[in-house]
Amino acid sequence: MTGILKLMSILVLASLIWTTPGEAAQKVLFDTGHGERFLVNNPGPLQLSGLAEILKSAGAEVATIDQPFSDATLAGAHAVVISGAFNALHPAEIEALQRFMQGGGKLAVMLHIAPPMATLLESLHVTYTNGVVQERQNVIDNDPIRFYVQQIEPHPALSGVTRFSVHGAWGLMNLAHTARVVAATGPQAWVDLNMDKVQEKKETASFGVAVAGDVGKGGFIAFGDDALFQNKFLDDDNRYLARSLAGWLNN
Repeated sequence: MTGILKLMSILVLASLIWTTPGEAAQKVLFDTGHGERFLVNNPGPLQLSGLAEILKSAGAEVATIDQPFSDATLAGAHAVVISGAFNALHPAEIEALQRFMQGGGKLAVMLHIAPPMATLLESLHVTYTNGVVQERQNVIDNDPIRFYVQQIEPHPALSGVTRFSVHGAWGLMNLAHTARVVAATGPQAWVDLNMDKVQEKKETASFGVAVAGDVGKGGFIAFGDDALFQNKFLDDDNRYLARSLAGWLNN
């Protein structure tokens, strides 16, 4: 019996030795070609180096792309992250991203200002509110644009996540069944359209802060806030969210 156990141990060890080194890291591209100011190579408080390290810990190869999206520039990538873009994508870039997802690629979008991403979001059947969402529940430091999100639907990018914080999130809505809200505010949230900061006259509702969908063999997730993955805001909750997102992007 001892000899059999030893043989089984040797076979398991051999399997690990031969399979683990052969597993290629999945390349995750961070866009830097559309005016992004918060970057993976910068350790500052508003930068994304912490997110990059979490992705690397999940086995991903993190790289940046400052060229327009095309079939050629996306070749070899497994996922693309567009976080905090200030400039709009050209229609040809959106078409390239659609083909990328059709072939199995993943796309994550985080909004700093929403209008530059309008056309991309529309191509994903997603739209956004005319201002950032303000909350009355789970507010952080008495600031209504900073709050915890606790209404979370099942999605691989949110696996095990029970709450995370946002710090100025645009509300997101799906326009078709191909996309769905996967994280939302409470029912008393509101948007200050005329900037008078008076909540009493505003209609309240639950607003999406994350929307996801499938595109061909791949898919996307869009967050209404980009600050949630910045170094300064990577607390335990958001770090857990980042690890879950990394697992989805790298899968």
